[in-house]
Amino acid sequence: MKKKIIVTALIVIVLAIVSGYFYTTFSPHSNDQGSFVNTSVNEENSVSNVTTDSTNNNFAESEDLFSSYYDEAEEMLSKMTLEEKVGQMFLARYPSSGVINEIKNYQPAGYILFGKDFQNETPNSIKKEVQDCQNASKIPLALGVDEEGGTVVRVSQYKAFRASPFKSPREIYANGGMDAVISDSHEKSNLLKSLGINMNLAPVVDVPESSNDFIYKRAFSTNVNEVKDFTNQIINAMKSDNITSVMKHFPGYGNNVDTHTGIAIDKRDYLNFENRDFIPFEEGIKNGAPAILVSHNIVECMDKSKPASLSENVHNILRNELGFSGIIMTDDLAMDAVKQYVENGDAATQAVLAGNDLIISSDFANQRNEVLQAVKDGTIEENTINDAVKRVLAWKVMYGII
Repeated sequence: MKKKIIVTALIVIVLAIVSGYFYTTFSPHSNDQGSFVNTSVNEENSVSNVTTDSTNNNFAESEDLFSSYYDEAEEMLSKMTLEEKVGQMFLARYPSSGVINEIKNYQPAGYILFGKDFQNETPNSIKKEVQDCQNASKIPLALGVDEEGGTVVRVSQYKAFRASPFKSPREIYANGGMDAVISDSHEKSNLLKSLGINMNLAPVVDVPESSNDFIYKRAFSTNVNEVKDFTNQIINAMKSDNITSVMKHFPGYGNNVDTHTGIAIDKRDYLNFENRDFIPFEEGIKNGAPAILVSHNIVECMDKSKPASLSENVHNILRNELGFSGIIMTDDLAMDAVKQYVENGDAATQAVLAGNDLIISSDFANQRNEVLQAVKDGTIEENTINDAVKRVLAWKVMYGII
């Protein structure tokens, strides 16, 4: 009787081994080498490890845009003081005087220049001023303008720099098609680079709903597929010119009002953003866009209590849903849409905590000191600063600014 039991047990074991071999070898759950793939992992936890293509909203595991430059960035970061690191989180508005002292004392990441900074100047005088700034800075500066074309031009509005202002991309497209738009982009980049400017806060990739919307005159089209194609072409053109592009204004203006002069409350549902506003941003991300500017709109489906620029949830969507690994920057924190949502003058602190890498500021010295104090008192962890500045430095290396 015992012998029969032993024989039966041996037969069962052999059959189990054989069936296991066939399962692991021929099962659709096996990998290419035939080794067993563990299918018992909790599916909810495994979803975040899936890399999806550009047709989906989840790019969370896509390759980091600056990964090849982080070693150099970390080496620089290790030698920086806290004060220098905090300075590298700001794109300051170019001051009317005292810029050299400001650079030496506060070490900003760079400056945004406006129309007044080019008035009564020449290409040679601007090149000299820009070079003086670079010479004064321990870490080379990012220097940017809003040269969108159409209603927003900073440089080409003056004949000393161009015979006529750049036209809007929409007008250029209507008269010459996409080839003319690309050619125009190259001309803008070449003009700016000839002056020592290494960043253009363009393109506008918002998708307005009608010609009555505030952003319409600055936008390429009300057709999302046309804006998607435009984004693709401009991002690639600017990459080929080695000038930093800045897609704006995330998560999309749509039919909102102007946030320079008041609050824009966006009541559209999230599906609208997924099917419309996000699409051009996704296209730019897929094509390696280095920077995205976040608006001050209150987007209720994402955050009812804070402007997008100060909302951690909005930044999480950009990082984790759209998979953006580049530079996230605020719109200028001096704009009216921010003021009533900020307590005790802590707009810059909120911007850092939300997940911005760069803060555009018309009040640089005070806001830099605000952030520095917030790190010292524990409101902001220094690792948060380190993560942002590492990305800023890597971007500068990638684009040859450093």
